[in-house]
Amino acid sequence: MKENILGREAEKDLLSRIYDSGSSEFIAVCGRRRVGKTFLIREFFEEEMVFQCSGVANAGTQEQLKSFYYTLRRYDKNVSIIPSDWIEAFEMLISYLDSLRQKRKVVFIDELPWMDTSGAHFVSALEHFWNSWASARRDIVLIVCGSATSWMMDKLINNHGGLYGRLTHRIFLSPFTLGEAEKLLISQGVSMSRYEIAEAYMIMGGIPYYLNMIDPRLSLAQNIDRLMFNPNGGLYNEFEILYRSLFNNSESYIKVVECLNAKGYGMTRSEIGETSGIKSGKTLTTILDNLESCGFIRRYNNYGCSERKSLFQLIDFFTLFHFRFMRNSSFRNLQYWTSLQRTPRFYAWAGISFEILSACHINEIKRKLGISGVATNVYSWRSKGETSDRAVQIDLVIERADNTINICEMKFTEKEFAITKDYDHNLCHKLSTFIEETKTRKSVQLVFVTSCGLLRNMYSGRVQAEVTLDDLFV
Repeated sequence: MKENILGREAEKDLLSRIYDSGSSEFIAVCGRRRVGKTFLIREFFEEEMVFQCSGVANAGTQEQLKSFYYTLRRYDKNVSIIPSDWIEAFEMLISYLDSLRQKRKVVFIDELPWMDTSGAHFVSALEHFWNSWASARRDIVLIVCGSATSWMMDKLINNHGGLYGRLTHRIFLSPFTLGEAEKLLISQGVSMSRYEIAEAYMIMGGIPYYLNMIDPRLSLAQNIDRLMFNPNGGLYNEFEILYRSLFNNSESYIKVVECLNAKGYGMTRSEIGETSGIKSGKTLTTILDNLESCGFIRRYNNYGCSERKSLFQLIDFFTLFHFRFMRNSSFRNLQYWTSLQRTPRFYAWAGISFEILSACHINEIKRKLGISGVATNVYSWRSKGETSDRAVQIDLVIERADNTINICEMKFTEKEFAITKDYDHNLCHKLSTFIEETKTRKSVQLVFVTSCGLLRNMYSGRVQAEVTLDDLFV
């Protein structure tokens, strides 16, 4: 039922327009594992769906065909034989769809990549089904879905064969925002402060399946220990499963995110190639494109630099948390995260993660600043300091079309953040260095994004605007 779908307003609007289009539609839904692709389609089209099936994990061609047959038989009792190949399987589906009187027929094939077993010629059969029959009609809404991003991109979205240009829509389902995550947790009876929800988000990201695993009877720290550091926990081995399920040759993808994890600020394409040992060609391009499509990395420019010098930064919270805390098996004890609370190691992680959290909620920041309708470009910036220690770094620069630049500082604390004399001197140096090196003539305004607000003192007047954690939930 549509009312069961939290958030996803843009996707629901698009699916409504697709259903009402009056033409046959072919939609590919992509996104990382556990982001809610299947749930969205099933709930949205619960009453309109006339057929749905799913590929079978780690099964051969005959098992896939047998599963398709038994699924179709539940809808059409006239189906009496197991198809010998996928051409025959789709012909059986056509016969069933032809017998229906509904004005619009929604067909949903989930985990499509699993059906494409070696030698099965599944893609060519799918091409034949769409090109020779479905596309010529006005009543078919074909929705295909799969977590295997590399397959979906190579075989479907970027297909240069019979399916070239045939997709009418593609939906990349993103993780929940903070506000959507909060609504989900409330619906599950989880009582947390927004500070705790932000902490949970910086560990799990906005992945609905992960958030649904939180036990409302336990504290957040107890939940993280139970799920991630207990060998029987639901997310204990999730990292390996996640990358294997999404990407062919997952080892190469892990090499790339390992490189990016080691350099939090980001790396150029050539730096990634040199560090990972993956030659800077089509293979690296595909890896970076697929990681970006899944929201694991972001591509951005240093302010004042050309796009040829774009940087790639690892922004997937679960991956970042895994590398920092879970990878070393010596950390894996039943109360590790509980014991780590409010330690310097905890705050070092939280500070960096909050910077990424803020960058992932740029629309909410713009809304609070009153510039939602103003065209903007988002950058980071690094000065030309002689050494990395001496270089000035600004993690979030918002360049606005109204001749203004917002320099954003992000601070994650349990109480109001106080600007000290030394930090005020640092801010002054940072702003003056930025203006001097970029030679900007635009108005430069300092914005603080904090978890608990800014303490009013003799130094806080330097800040032109504030964004709090509450604003990121709007």
